[in-house]
Amino acid sequence: MSMLALVIDDSMLIRHIICRFLETRGFKVETAANGIAALEILELTRPNLILTDLQMPQFSGYQLIDALKADEETAGIPILVLAAKPLAEVPLDGRVHTVIYKDLNVEEQLDQALENLFPRSSTS
Repeated sequence: MSMLALVIDDSMLIRHIICRFLETRGFKVETAANGIAALEILELTRPNLILTDLQMPQFSGYQLIDALKADEETAGIPILVLAAKPLAEVPLDGRVHTVIYKDLNVEEQLDQALENLFPRSSTS
């Protein structure tokens, strides 16, 4: 059975890069351009993994993480944050699995995070 990932980022390029990478790892992927659209998708499906940007219009990644963690149906879904720069001031306090920096080797960071969460043998 394929695993499902939800990728939320207001950059179409980032969504495309992340989606293609996840598909090569055997994931089916849904995408959203902001937190509001993500919540609408989450009304219909439960992904195994959520990847979200923090700085988005309408409903930020911070607001989305708060909403996900407040709902017992989504609170246990692992979250990877997609960040443009280091997050020294970000109070994520253990609510996310890891932070992926978009300006570094995204695929290498994603591969490591996925390996930690879902060893390759379990996503095949």
